Amino acid sequence: MNRKQWKNRITKAMTDIGTYQKSFDDVIDTLAGILERRDDLELEFKTSGDPMIVERINAAGHANLEQHPTIRLLNDMNRDALTFWRDLGLTPKGLRAITDASMVEAKEDPLDAVLKKMGR
Repeated sequence: MNRKQWKNRITKAMTDIGTYQKSFDDVIDTLAGILERRDDLELEFKTSGDPMIVERINAAGHANLEQHPTIRLLNDMNRDALTFWRDLGLTPKGLRAITDASMVEAKEDPLDAVLKKMGR
């Protein structure tokens, strides 16, 4: 998907669960950019035919098997995206944090209400 498609999908998901606010648009745009780049990189890797595990020779001349650098980068991008998904309330933990903290209207302290009625 491209950046615009990701933005629409994220915004729709947030709207569906009732957490969308215009002030989140910059964060949504950043997440959409990460996801677009991740999708492009994943497609590029799949079409390259490179193996997921590569052999590297260390300084001592020994061969070691390790993940292809592109796979490590994809994992990093997924981890970064998950952080944004969570911050936007699009994971169970993130949704709980948003609804518990910032999306619920604060109730007025009963003592403050009485004092306001008394004109203080």
